Amino acid sequence: MSVDKHIAELLQQVLVPGVRRSLVQMNLVKDIAIEGNEAKIKLSSTALSPQAQEWLINKITTTISSIPEIQDVTVDFIEAKPNEINQIKNIIAVMSGKGGVGKSLMAGLLALSLVLEGKEVGILDADITGPSIPKMFGLNEHPGGNKGGILPVLSKTGIEIMSMNLLLPNEDDAVIWRGPLMAKAITQFWEEVLWGELDYLIIDVPPGTGDIPLTLMQTIPLTGVIDVFTPQDLTEMIVMKAIKMADKMSIRVLGVIENMSFLILPETGRKMEIFGKSKGEEMAKNAGAPLLGQLPIDPELAKLCDGGIIEQYRSDFLSSLSTNLLSVLNDKV
Repeated sequence: MSVDKHIAELLQQVLVPGVRRSLVQMNLVKDIAIEGNEAKIKLSSTALSPQAQEWLINKITTTISSIPEIQDVTVDFIEAKPNEINQIKNIIAVMSGKGGVGKSLMAGLLALSLVLEGKEVGILDADITGPSIPKMFGLNEHPGGNKGGILPVLSKTGIEIMSMNLLLPNEDDAVIWRGPLMAKAITQFWEEVLWGELDYLIIDVPPGTGDIPLTLMQTIPLTGVIDVFTPQDLTEMIVMKAIKMADKMSIRVLGVIENMSFLILPETGRKMEIFGKSKGEEMAKNAGAPLLGQLPIDPELAKLCDGGIIEQYRSDFLSSLSTNLLSVLNDKV
């Protein structure tokens, strides 16, 4: 193995302070050069505090000095904007024309299902006034960073998360903003957060077809959208508005998910359709996209979300969700 490849391997073991992903995963390594017995490393300083930079210099120097051919190590930092560094393969917006259908829940479960398949995943919580992603994942720490960028907060299973609630002094503080300010915040989450290298970025979109969904569709290169609905007739009509919005914006509808599809009675195991007959196949046909899954009402899942431990959830629905989505995207499980 060449010396520079050996160094690149070692840098994969050096974690970025505050996010616990490696320099390589965060795409901060800009250049590795060997001049005689000296290794010269160039890193992006994006979102790295002075203390983090100093720690990385010491860590890299110690790590690389273990290579017999290297007698001296130089680490330099160069400035770069997060959107110049981020490399995200797929960006999926989870949306609905109506609130209360479990859209944030589905965004969280979708991210969890993908990370369990070994994918690198992030969640951008675009619901500025009603963020619930941090609560479900049990997160309350503030993001780190510097004037050049913001570091997302990492969940227990390694999902990168950015949400307005992580920036507030208290999680129950109200964000009382008009549309333009919220749209600007979404743009900042996209352009100023250091996501690094991700297979999937899941965006939790607020309900409706107003300012925020429009801003997302106009400014972020979405791979596609997933629409969430429940069996009620009213929900079906409103969700079709979101699907038609995506069509008008020439954004692919990757699939639909039915939430609260049914309840399994614990005493008998019988399936009860509390909110009416399932409309999964009908909605998939109307959307011109596959039905990715039907989530039953599950009291245990509700407890996990309330307790901030959604990542402990396992079910047939969860495993089939990633399988179905990856099949649509022709990605390997």
